[in-house]
Amino acid sequence: MTFASIPEQLTLEISLSSQRQELPAFSTSGARWRAYVNQICLDTFLPWLREEQFPSARVWTQIGALPSFWEFVNGSAIACQEIRLVLIPTTAIDTAELRVPQEWVDIPNWVADYYIGVQVNPHAGWVSVWGYTTHRQLKTKGVYDQGDRTYCLDENDSIKDINGLWITRQLYPEEILRASVTALPELPLAQAENLLQRLGNSEVVFPRLAIPFELWGALLAHGGWRSRLYERRQGLSEQWSIQQWLQSGVSNLAQQLGWGMTTLQLAPRGVRSRENQQSNLCLLRQLTIADYICELRVFPRGNLTENVWRFELRNANPDAMIPVGFKLRLLTEDLQPFINNEDTATQAMSQLYIDVELEPGEGLVWEVEPTPDGYEREILIF
Repeated sequence: MTFASIPEQLTLEISLSSQRQELPAFSTSGARWRAYVNQICLDTFLPWLREEQFPSARVWTQIGALPSFWEFVNGSAIACQEIRLVLIPTTAIDTAELRVPQEWVDIPNWVADYYIGVQVNPHAGWVSVWGYTTHRQLKTKGVYDQGDRTYCLDENDSIKDINGLWITRQLYPEEILRASVTALPELPLAQAENLLQRLGNSEVVFPRLAIPFELWGALLAHGGWRSRLYERRQGLSEQWSIQQWLQSGVSNLAQQLGWGMTTLQLAPRGVRSRENQQSNLCLLRQLTIADYICELRVFPRGNLTENVWRFELRNANPDAMIPVGFKLRLLTEDLQPFINNEDTATQAMSQLYIDVELEPGEGLVWEVEPTPDGYEREILIF
């Protein structure tokens, strides 16, 4: 339902289910409130956007990964065809300026085309879109507030009517929306572990302000490290141990990101030993890659104690192939390549695969090209 308000402002009704939602754990009451407001904003705006403009609009990341964003930063990103929007909700009555956390502006893989200011009133049951701007304008006209690391844009420099965004895109499709941003440093594994241990303490109330932005941005940009930081601040045990998944079941957090388990028919017929049944277990998740539905599979080659693993990419349709140009790649936890870490489809193929022998406790990150919808880096521990 749409309310009548200031003529150029879009105002939408918050559903009762969104108001009464149950949230996962957060380390502080402030983070929990931030997540609540962001979830309401997303739940209200996204259905309207799909109905009015972009039927295929979706949350930019995995929905299950959103808590690891909201634990630290205000805002939610939406992918709309070739453009990215970031919703910046506020419960403040005064909307004199749009305040965008630096993470959404200066982390290269978080940068959006448009930033939309949304006023949220959970008690009255409405959200109101009061203005938007582009990344380029935010960087050139916005004032950087070093105290809380936000870019602040006066409301007079924002565009009030959200419909102007769609009209401008149609009239000026070549408009440059993004400014250039500085690359962030690569974090060595030892330094990342040190930062995770330090900031994983929930007594550090504002971790995003506790270290220089270059280090913080590099840590958050790595989905696996951001997830681990979130988990440590909740006091959760290891969520990404493949050995534990095979023995005790896939962790709840990993299930929310799409991981499941099945059994491969690899053992000789008639063999029913527990050892062989265990080694036939396969972890898998479904991926949407350039409109193809594929499966990423991870399973042991032999006994678990040997720690030899296969990563395999297949079309979810057993009668279909992996298209030419698709790539499957493995990297170390700190994103370094190694020998024979990539397989490429030079022609249509039934599968791509990589076999690796690992040290106990070693972590790997998988990548696929083209990038799957909602892709987030994960650190799988072996």
